[in-house]
Amino acid sequence: MRLVSAAVVAGAVAMAGLALAGETPSPKDAYLYIGWPNDGEVIKAQPFRVWFGLRGMGVAPAGVNFPKTGHHHLLIDVPPPPLDEPIPNDKNHLHFGAGQTLTSITLPPGKHTLQLIMGDHDHIPHNPPILSKRITVTVE
Repeated sequence: MRLVSAAVVAGAVAMAGLALAGETPSPKDAYLYIGWPNDGEVIKAQPFRVWFGLRGMGVAPAGVNFPKTGHHHLLIDVPPPPLDEPIPNDKNHLHFGAGQTLTSITLPPGKHTLQLIMGDHDHIPHNPPILSKRITVTVE
């Protein structure tokens, strides 16, 4: 199954000794995933689209503090950031604060990892954090 529950991620995070994120609670049934590309995909054309999947909670723009919502952040070639601080905003931590669920990106040739993390209205991960499975793609 491609979906990872918030509870499973929280358990793994706790076992790793990482902080359990910010103060915004996440829904118990929240699932976050990358719909495309698939893990192991070989990308031949650029830019390529990445679409985000989310179940069990809603998407709201940054700055909108509404229960059981957040917005996407795409992590490229990096591990999850500190879970109790705002998610960085740089070429490896892309913010989708307008509520987007699809993007087009260009990456240099080679292997790359992609992972999604939800952020609350202040770009801080929920508690427990909502992370997708990390996938690997190869850009030709």
